Amino acid sequence: MFTPPLAVVLLALAWGRELPVAAVIVAAVFLAGAVLAAVHHAEVVAHRVGEPFGSLVLAVAVTVIEVALIVSLMASGGPEAASLARETVFAAIMITCNGIVGISLLITALRHRVAVFNAEGAGGALGTVATLATLTLVLPSFTTSTPGPAFAPAQLAFAAVASLALYGLFVFTQTVRHRDYFLPVRPDGSVIDADDHAVPPSGRTALASLGLLLVALVAVVGLAKVESPAIESAVSAAGLPHAVVGVVIALLVLLPESIAAVRAARRDRVQTSLNLALGSAMASIGLTIPTIAVASIWLDGPLHLGLGPTHLVMLALTLVVTTLTVVPGRATLLQGGLHLVLLSCFLFLAVSP
Repeated sequence: MFTPPLAVVLLALAWGRELPVAAVIVAAVFLAGAVLAAVHHAEVVAHRVGEPFGSLVLAVAVTVIEVALIVSLMASGGPEAASLARETVFAAIMITCNGIVGISLLITALRHRVAVFNAEGAGGALGTVATLATLTLVLPSFTTSTPGPAFAPAQLAFAAVASLALYGLFVFTQTVRHRDYFLPVRPDGSVIDADDHAVPPSGRTALASLGLLLVALVAVVGLAKVESPAIESAVSAAGLPHAVVGVVIALLVLLPESIAAVRAARRDRVQTSLNLALGSAMASIGLTIPTIAVASIWLDGPLHLGLGPTHLVMLALTLVVTTLTVVPGRATLLQGGLHLVLLSCFLFLAVSP
């Protein structure tokens, strides 16, 4: 209970300052504590509101805070500001659709030989992710109204409105119209609409956990940024590309969703894991692009959204493999391994482009 507030206090003391090695280590310890606290409180909220609302709360909360961080970094300027949104969103897609999906399928398949989930829900989520990614990250590389991998103002406005509309439509489908498509299922295909038959927490407890969840996520994202100078120094000392810094920070920011997805998979709730993974990828695009579009009105400099050839290939391969994974509604160790190899490929290409 005390870890998230203490982590935020540490964040306030460390923000914008050059930290000694001891302070960096302390910040890393509190970052780890804030991640575990975020996962705990997210599970309390999820138990109270049920699925798929619990997954939605965690995915949206961490994305909103992440978007605020992106806008603040873009406002500070610098040569990397033009492509910051693109690199962050693409890293989130790769980590969620390959890392979280892969490890969740692997854990469930190791326990039960086959991971069973709802193909309608996972397929609908993946279709939305694919559409959003193509509209915002692929098309800018091929439009001709402006030079470079960037949208013209009217095109950016259209992409922002379309992204927000698609995300809103998906949330309505997930939580109202076809909620049963996103609930965990048993091996025989029957829906599980309860959480281990445990008594749900009271409303007061759930509200307290919701508040502490938001505080913990602020600490996670903020301390990840505080740690970034130390990460940059380590990356530079190792002679690695600067893009590795963004990947490491994205991995840190997505830790709460990753741990929550792994815990759900260990409880045979792989559908919940897929909700977290695909929902986080979707929220990362559907909330980041509209916010950046509005912020670009007063932000100086170009906004590069279009992916380069290597990342376009990685995105296409990820979408194809994920489609083949979710269509049957059943997955084995092979599918989990495929996704983890794709994540390894993304990380390797970040180190050796």
